[in-house]
Amino acid sequence: MSPTAPTISELIAQERSLTLPHFSYDDAYTLGGLLVALARARHAPVAIDIRRGAQQLFHAALPGSTADNDAWIDRKRRVVERYAESSYLVGTRFRAKGTTFEESSRLDPDVYAAHGGSFPIAVEGAGVIGSVTVSGLPQAEDHALVVEALEQFATKLGG
Repeated sequence: MSPTAPTISELIAQERSLTLPHFSYDDAYTLGGLLVALARARHAPVAIDIRRGAQQLFHAALPGSTADNDAWIDRKRRVVERYAESSYLVGTRFRAKGTTFEESSRLDPDVYAAHGGSFPIAVEGAGVIGSVTVSGLPQAEDHALVVEALEQFATKLGG
């Protein structure tokens, strides 16, 4: 599975459509379980992280993932925390301007990574309250996995 790179408008639409009515500790566990199930079905060697503010609510490391994936999670998550947008959208915005995040953001690339895989958890009436992050696949696939899980999760909340 190698998804095509979404456009800026497609990435913005994903974020708007995935604003949730609520997000609790139990919701984090449910979303994390969904991500683990999707990743296991694909034999994806990923690490998964879900946070609300500074608190880690869920973490899983699947076979084939390494401590390096946890470092990538931290760097991608910091981009979501700073910009309140997905790490993939932030990186795509820089590329659309003919540059890269690393060259033009003025942020330390050892601390921040605008690579796909971290997505804001936004709640109606509250805005961005956390993030869900996957690391271990090419960036478009990390992003697509998170979006697929959030879409399934949002459907369960609505139904």
